[in-house]
Amino acid sequence: MAKRRTELPRPEARGISKTSLLRQLQAVDSNIECRERVLRLENSFRNKIDSHITSLPSSDAMFRKFNTSPYVLLIHARQKQYTKISDIESDILPAKQFSSMETSAGRMVEEVVLPEYGWSVVPSEMHTANSALDGKKHESDVFKLVTLKSGPRCLNDEMSENFADAIIGNYQEWVRESGLNHIDFTYGVLYGTQKTSNKKDWHILRNVKEKSFDSMTVLPDNQWTCQFVSNGITVDVTVRIGLDWWRHLGGELCFVEVFTALIRACINAGLQDQTS
Repeated sequence: MAKRRTELPRPEARGISKTSLLRQLQAVDSNIECRERVLRLENSFRNKIDSHITSLPSSDAMFRKFNTSPYVLLIHARQKQYTKISDIESDILPAKQFSSMETSAGRMVEEVVLPEYGWSVVPSEMHTANSALDGKKHESDVFKLVTLKSGPRCLNDEMSENFADAIIGNYQEWVRESGLNHIDFTYGVLYGTQKTSNKKDWHILRNVKEKSFDSMTVLPDNQWTCQFVSNGITVDVTVRIGLDWWRHLGGELCFVEVFTALIRACINAGLQDQTS
């Protein structure tokens, strides 16, 4: 087992109490600007979701239409003691649907939520300065940038290093684009906590430290942020997971607003679950 790095930060406990949640919901409900934003988000989410649902693999999808690894299928058949193709077929469809939804859900959230809170969606063209970016925002004298991942375990070691290289290799181009000498780069995760992260996201910061050590002004040791200064340019790099990301995006009520809109867009109100 790999030895834990001494500078790796220990995750803080994060959560939201029922009392706090109800208080925030009340704050949203009593503010007309917040209510209107939730309704706009709800409508946009519903439109995106309905469009995506129509493109999902259909219930009559056949085995031969799926490009699924034969090795995975054989292992699965062994696990379930299957003997017929139709047995596997009934399992593949929901798996493919979930995979398709997971791929598109993060992009849907980016396209709907970022503009609502004053950010611009960045087309991530390959092999450009924007290939590592999903959103940007000018705020006072800071150019805020973000790359978003749907969950806290999306990275491996190679990807962590690639993100560090993208930051170091492109920050001067970002300065030229914005006309500002202060870059705030966020690696944002749409759900989860620091504790549920596999810490590969933190290794982005470690790689920045190792590759720009002489320019470092804030080290990432035992924290989820770092900073380097080079040629008069200040670059902050921060990993923000779950609640930390939503607060950075749109303030204290952002999480409640977004998920209220998502719930309203997806769930038909029904009777209380008596077994709960």
